[in-house]
Amino acid sequence: MSSELWKKSAVDQAQGLQAGDFTAVELLDSVLARVAAHNPQLNAITVDCSVDAREQASRADAALANGDSLGPLHGVPITIKENVDQAGCATTNGIPAFEHLIAEDDSPIVANLKAAGAVIIGRTNTPELSMRATTDNPLRGRTRNPWHEDKSPGGSSGGAGASAVAGFGAIHHGNDIGGSLRFPSFCCGVSTVKPTQGRVPAYNPSAPAERGMLAQLMSVQGAICREVKDVRLATSVMAQGDARDPWWVPAPFDTWPEEPAPVIGYTLESYGYSIDREIQSAVLRVVDCLLEAGYKVQEVKTPSVMEAAQSWFDVAAYEIRETLGPLAAEHGSETINNIFNWYCSLGNLVDADGYRVGIAERTRLTREWNVFLQEYPLILTPLLMQPNYHWNYDAQSEANTHDLFQSSIYSCGINYLGLPAGVFPAGEADGVPCGVQLIGRRFREDQILDLMQAVEDALGVPAFDLWGKMG
Repeated sequence: MSSELWKKSAVDQAQGLQAGDFTAVELLDSVLARVAAHNPQLNAITVDCSVDAREQASRADAALANGDSLGPLHGVPITIKENVDQAGCATTNGIPAFEHLIAEDDSPIVANLKAAGAVIIGRTNTPELSMRATTDNPLRGRTRNPWHEDKSPGGSSGGAGASAVAGFGAIHHGNDIGGSLRFPSFCCGVSTVKPTQGRVPAYNPSAPAERGMLAQLMSVQGAICREVKDVRLATSVMAQGDARDPWWVPAPFDTWPEEPAPVIGYTLESYGYSIDREIQSAVLRVVDCLLEAGYKVQEVKTPSVMEAAQSWFDVAAYEIRETLGPLAAEHGSETINNIFNWYCSLGNLVDADGYRVGIAERTRLTREWNVFLQEYPLILTPLLMQPNYHWNYDAQSEANTHDLFQSSIYSCGINYLGLPAGVFPAGEADGVPCGVQLIGRRFREDQILDLMQAVEDALGVPAFDLWGKMG
């Protein structure tokens, strides 16, 4: 039935369109009807691009009828996060003062997705300056988690995470500097891969200045999807080169030479944090899935992730204060300014000399992990060591902000190292979905995705259960 086309994966949507099973307009109508039914309650998509989307879908159908050459996402509805440039739209980044900052050109990821034939139906919500572990701002309001009214959808790509699990299309753009792809995936029961730094080109034409050095080393663009095969498809599309990002790397994606099956390591090391028992069970559940799928898995002691996370707290917090702090002070709410101050108190905030030394030491930390990953190419870890949290947890106190980030050292520590990492559903904790993290070697997102697919095959797709409850 055309009314249920929104349920299909992006892979199946693209194949169905090219086979003539349905039209791009029919697919778009199905997705937009789903958005109209549930987005008013969730507030995940905050900018409606449906008028342009209808024109794009009509052009997609005409191209199909003409027998034109088609891209891998031809006619597939997607969303874009409100913190990257999309020509003709405001790059608000959750700030009321930026409501009329209209982009004149597309960022590389938007250009790549359009070139692949994707149809952009809307833009998704993000917290102020995309710097919270939840998604709420004074301009667009709060995004709600479809699983539970009081739980966070994650941040900063919470609008993308909620959209993915609710069925507002199959592919949703997001980005990640400390966990902004992976927190929403954990909180919403969906899948993502934080790519290697340099895998996906990044640039905002509207930006008044270049990003800080650590932001360039840690921040990446990616996709949140309910099915792993769509993460693979979307990431491969986004990873096409763009000369505007001089640090993009033309590395293979799915065409690496064959290797022996990797030995997979896993760890439950909590570095003193009181890790939740259901989170531990989620990691071990995935271990069992991988063993049943024929993989070799063993518990390992990794190089310290705490040292990498502490460097994020010490060194990255300095850069955030210097680059984003003035913007928050001038344009941000009291909430985001409090949280910025609490971020800076997470560690031993360095000075300019300490910043220089810290960036140099990052090389040593990454080297240690690179060497370790030669023996164990994939490492399974927690992502958060606590279940999903109250949607406003981080804003309630300095202690809560500290607790949230101390529970997420496996997230920000991996950003500091620039390694790729997938997060995917692995059961429930405290009655709502939770996920685990799989770390891989640089530019080996393909191996991460292979194992994520094996687990999804065994455990299923949580969104399918949610839809029965949502209607």
